[in-house]
Amino acid sequence: MAGIDPARWRVLSGSDNWKGLLDPLDNDLRRYLIHYAAMICPSFETLIREPASKNIGLPRYARRNLLANTGLVKGNPFKYEVTKYFYAVSGYPVGATGYNVRPPPEQRNAVLKESNWNGYVAVATDEGKVALGRRDILIVWRGTMRPLEWVTNFTFLFVNAPLIFGQNSDPLVHRGWYEMYTAINQDSVLNQKSARDQIREEVARLVELYKNEEISITVTGHSLGSSMATLNATDLAVNPFRPDIPVTAFFFAGPKVGDEKFKNAFANQANLRGLRITDVNDIVTKIPPFGWPVGGELLPIIPYQDVGEGLIIESKTSDYLKPELSGLGYHDLVLYMHAIDEFNLPQGGIEPRRNRDFDIAKINKYQDALKDEYSIPVAWLAVKDKGMVQQEDGSYILDDHEVDETF
Repeated sequence: MAGIDPARWRVLSGSDNWKGLLDPLDNDLRRYLIHYAAMICPSFETLIREPASKNIGLPRYARRNLLANTGLVKGNPFKYEVTKYFYAVSGYPVGATGYNVRPPPEQRNAVLKESNWNGYVAVATDEGKVALGRRDILIVWRGTMRPLEWVTNFTFLFVNAPLIFGQNSDPLVHRGWYEMYTAINQDSVLNQKSARDQIREEVARLVELYKNEEISITVTGHSLGSSMATLNATDLAVNPFRPDIPVTAFFFAGPKVGDEKFKNAFANQANLRGLRITDVNDIVTKIPPFGWPVGGELLPIIPYQDVGEGLIIESKTSDYLKPELSGLGYHDLVLYMHAIDEFNLPQGGIEPRRNRDFDIAKINKYQDALKDEYSIPVAWLAVKDKGMVQQEDGSYILDDHEVDETF
């Protein structure tokens, strides 16, 4: 991938709300968005989901190897070091008593029964700082991968968000995602602190470590991860470690998170900017449509609202893609990157680019989306032998988790 003009980093991070950069799409911003989308991929590519594995719900690789083992070091000028993994509760709320966790029978020997790995915190290396124009602290949230996260997604009820806005605050947010962000489970070795507290403690450490440098905070995620990034970025702006540090959020394929008052609260933070990247054919971005406050009346219903600025893309118009993809097929993060790379959108129409910043072979990374004429294997991303490793005596064991200082 080509680099950007590092002197433009504040504009690319939304200091002017991306005015004049979206139509047509600015080439530096194009690379910027592809970069941040690519940083999300390790968060779901390396989550262990094999039911037979005791490591289900954990990351496959140690922090030191995560980016290299997922193809984000070679040819990439934007270098980061992963400094923290964070975890969220894996259950679903049962009133005021906390979370109900029901691992299926095949997971009874799991290392984790109450938590899942949900993302990571990284910081730009010295080399990355030069390419990016500042010391960027990056927070990445993954999308829905575990069964009970689907239950969380469809909890359309509204709640207040006192840990973000204070007691007796007015903004309403999605109950499931707020509880996922803030919940503590004392039975879990990894969630005796909430995902919120895990992230905030690490960001505070990095802000102190690099206090004499120019710092930015960037939060990003795809799908469910976009929703979590929305809450996380808002929290970091409303409750800043230093008010002079800008917080920028890039939301890919994100559902809506809050009501009109939440939208206004997001917009009123001087140190916060958000850019929503939405494919017009992605049905996930159209939900939730509306909800009700917990304990409130069913009527009137309260609409969910989008936050931040919007960039509309349409991967369906690409000449590289098979025409028969479904609506969920267009939810694929790789197709988002492809559409960002290929076209000047939203109003500029289709304009394929000769000098790509995105490898079209990745279009088939997760699904059968690329036309057959390009001869790229279907869903080619795979874990070697599903984590089965041969021992010296010739036998095989399931060894799918790389030991780290923490889980």
